[in-house]
Formats: sequence, structure tokens, C-alpha cells
Amino acid sequence: MKKIVILLTMSVFILVFTMCNKAGIFDESGYDDRLTGGAATVFDETSHAFTHVIDGLTERDGHVHELGDKTFEQTFVANPAPINGGLGPVFNNVSCISCHHNDGKGTPTAGFSTSSLLFRISIEGKDAHGGGIAAPGFGLQLQDQALVGSKPEVQVNINYTNVPVTYPDGTVVNLRQPSYTLYNPYTFLPTNYMISPRLAPPVFGGGLLENIPEETLRSYVDANDVNKDGITGKANYVYNPYTHKQEIGRFGLKANTSTLQVQVAAAFQQDMGITSYIFPQEASFGQQQTANQQSNKDIPDSSLDATIFYVRTLAVPARRNTTDLDVKAGQKLFTTVNCSGCHKPTVQTGINLNLPALSNQRIHPYTDLLVHDMGSGLADGRPDYLATGNEWRTMPLWGIGLFSKTNGTPYYLHDGRATTIEQAILWHGGEAEKSKQAFMNLSKADRNKLLKFMQSL
Repeated sequence: MKKIVILLTMSVFILVFTMCNKAGIFDESGYDDRLTGGAATVFDETSHAFTHVIDGLTERDGHVHELGDKTFEQTFVANPAPINGGLGPVFNNVSCISCHHNDGKGTPTAGFSTSSLLFRISIEGKDAHGGGIAAPGFGLQLQDQALVGSKPEVQVNINYTNVPVTYPDGTVVNLRQPSYTLYNPYTFLPTNYMISPRLAPPVFGGGLLENIPEETLRSYVDANDVNKDGITGKANYVYNPYTHKQEIGRFGLKANTSTLQVQVAAAFQQDMGITSYIFPQEASFGQQQTANQQSNKDIPDSSLDATIFYVRTLAVPARRNTTDLDVKAGQKLFTTVNCSGCHKPTVQTGINLNLPALSNQRIHPYTDLLVHDMGSGLADGRPDYLATGNEWRTMPLWGIGLFSKTNGTPYYLHDGRATTIEQAILWHGGEAEKSKQAFMNLSKADRNKLLKFMQSL
């Protein structure tokens, strides 16, 4: 009996020790290429592919996820209201789901109920934490809708012009160049303002990205371009208003937010005017719209935390057509032209004892979460902490082939100017210029194979 107890004790010790260490190096043939999110992968190719919970939650955690789902889809209204009050007085939309359609990408329009495009604003200089300086009278984000009795801060007009791009083989592709005009401001705009369009990104897989070790992200930085591929990358360190610390940025289109907690709370405050324990002041605090309002919490702590947990525990859709010969060829070409220099195919997450599906997972997000100079064509001219006006975070590519199903018309890049993956590639410049040129110099057949591979993600 004593020997059995000793053996059981040793077995438990070995199991725990193994669980708390990084995975070893295994033969690539032992992995299923479809498991984009590791254990947090779901097999669904419909319009609801981004909406599933990860496997393995406890009954309690499953209940919290469902509560967060309801809050994410809830339409908020003006006070006084028995439930879901607090909207406004100025805002961009009335619910999370109105911007993140089916938990996916948004629609690049402004001023409508289906709009998902917002505009950050600031003036020259940095605040005490290294972030942008709020534009007097407008804060750090423009709100283009308002409650009755208040005025929207501004309205936005969007125009597109065609920019033709010609491949070496003579093929011509038209790109859309957006221009933005601010009009009907409720007060005078400062003369030196800078604006940045930001299209609502997909929210699934956030828990996995949050769980990538910081040292892994730092290891991707090649500040001196040692390998001479033109790609350097930069980690954006940003201020966390909850921890009061500078932390590595992971979320937001310029990696300007460090955690899902702050990302979600900031979206409630800035996009909907919903205050919380993290952001107790209205986004328009100090402006005439909030002259008689006091700092408070519009959303209960439990509801905010449940929404954060909901986003953290959304699963990643599986890859499709992984055995297709053209897809396999396209996958090799993706590496050959060095798209993988920024869009890292494989990453290992860290240990998370509370959520095993996010812990120590081999995932395929196709991102390094760094910011890169993308050239003047995509530049917004507005710095965001360490990110310059030319730099954007590498977008995760997982799920990109399903955008047409989850969003109807697919939109790509930070402002939705591209409606095809090919257009998005052709907008790349700066650190991605060599890769773009390599893509353009492929034969049309090979370009189609690479695009077919990306559609499988």
C-alpha cells in the first residue's frame, strides 16, 4: 500500500511538473494544421464562426461567459433606465455587437447604426504617460452621435478615389484611397489636430493573444535589421490606467492597449459613453455635454468583468482546406515572399492555470503583435505612445478567410479601405515593401495560390 501511495505521489508530481513547463519540440507531422487556436479551436464555417466559447470551462465560468455575451449584444439607452442605462451623452454606437459584427470585423461608415469606423484625435505632444494629448473640446476620440439635447462632437464625410496598381505581368488592380472630412463640429476644432481612422477589429482569440509571453513578443524585435529583410518591428509600451504601469501593447490597431480589461472598458467609455470602475469619467468630461454630470459607474462591475471574460474566452475558427494542393503551395509561397516576417505563423502561449484551453497552446495567429512602419500610403500621421504615424500593429490573420461570411462585404486594413485580401497586400509599404514586391513578381497562378492559402486561414 505504501508503494502505491509513493507511485501515485510521483505521478502527480510528474504531471504537475509537465503541465507547468513549455512544450518540447515535436515533429511537425504530429500537429493538426486545422487547430489554429490549439485547444481553443472551433469547427464552424458559418457566419457564427467567431461567436463560440472555448471548451473546458467550468459551469460557473460558462455562466459568466453567457452573461458577458448578453452584455456584449445589449443595446444601451439613456438614463434614467431600470437596466442598461448610461448611454451618452455623446457616443459612436449603442452596443458592442453593432460595431463588431458577429464578433468580427466592422463596416467602414460613420454616423449610422451599423457604423464601425471611429476616429481618434489628438494634438501635438505627449501627455505625462507618453500618450497623445487630448484635443481641447474633443478629447481623444470623436463621437459623432448624441442623445436628444446634446450635440455630436462632429460629423465625418468619407470619399474614395481609385488608385490603379499594375503588376509586372500587366494585370491592373484598383485600390480605394479614402479621404476624411470633418464638418459641423459643435465647437471650434483646434488648428493642429491629428486624426486616425480605426475600424472595429474581430474580438475572438483575444485571450490567447493576451497569454503570449512578453519575452516572446520582444524576441521578434529586430531593431538593427540583423537579417537584412527590411523588417524591424517595435514593441509599443503603453500606460495601463488600472495598474498605473507602462505595459507592452497587444490590442488596438496601433497596439495602444495592453490588456483586454482596459480594451473593453475603454470601448464602453469612448464608444458608448458607458463609465465603469476603470474609467469613471465620461469621455466628454469637462465639455458642455457633461456640464452637470458627476463621475460615476454606468455599468456594474460584474457586467463589465463578464464582458471582459466573454471576449477572453471566445474560440478561434479552424483552418479549412488544409490538404488542398494549391493551398499547400500557397503556404510555402507565404514564407518565400516573407509575409511570415511579421505575420508569425506559430506562437506558443504561456501558462494559465485558470483557463487550460489558453494555457501552453501552440497557436497560429499570424501576427507578432508588434507595430511596423507600413509606409506613407497607410500612414495616418498620428503617433500613439511609441507607435509613429506610419506604424500599425500586425493584424492577426486567423479567421481572415471567413470575413465575407461573418460580415457580408469583407473589409481589411485599419480603415477598411481594402475589400479583398489582394488589395490589402498591395497597400503594404515600408517594412513590408520587399514582401509586396516579391508578391507582385510572382506569376498570376502563384499569386492566386498564395491568396487561396490566406482564404484558408
